[in-house]
Amino acid sequence: MQKNLKALFGEHHGLDGKSVDFLTTALAKNNLPGFDYLEFKQSLGALADLNMDEETAIKSAFATAATLGLTKEKLIKTAEHYKKILHTEKSQFDAALQNQIQQKVASKQTEVQKLKKQVEEYKKKIQQLEEKILSSQRIIDSADETIQAAKQKIEGTRNNFETALQSINNQINKDVENIQSFL
Repeated sequence: MQKNLKALFGEHHGLDGKSVDFLTTALAKNNLPGFDYLEFKQSLGALADLNMDEETAIKSAFATAATLGLTKEKLIKTAEHYKKILHTEKSQFDAALQNQIQQKVASKQTEVQKLKKQVEEYKKKIQQLEEKILSSQRIIDSADETIQAAKQKIEGTRNNFETALQSINNQINKDVENIQSFL
């Protein structure tokens, strides 16, 4: 019967096959005993296959069903029963859907927010490290200049000393030479 229900409710309406299959399975599982709305719907489907107009098909199917004890009230009452089945399935589907949203969407959104926050923290750490690198580089650059200036000063002091030493030595040598020459 379920295959017939799929054809009656879903095939000609362009509906999602998986959804139609799920819903018609629920209807078939909850089919009331005897001739009721579902059997009436199947009769309408058979008459529609004969290219009978809708009003004539409904009247013909009902006339046949009436011989089996179906009344208009029972037909409407059993149609309401199946609508309740579908409503129950929708409620269960909605609950499952919310669970899926929580698991696959909300939890991922939470994870994304957490990762965004972590990325911001990493960026701040990177910025702090870059500032430390620049500060260290300034010290290095200034140290190189300081070192170079100190070397130049030391070299200048050495040169001045050497020059003074040489000059004094030369004077002493000249004085010794003069002493030996003149005395």
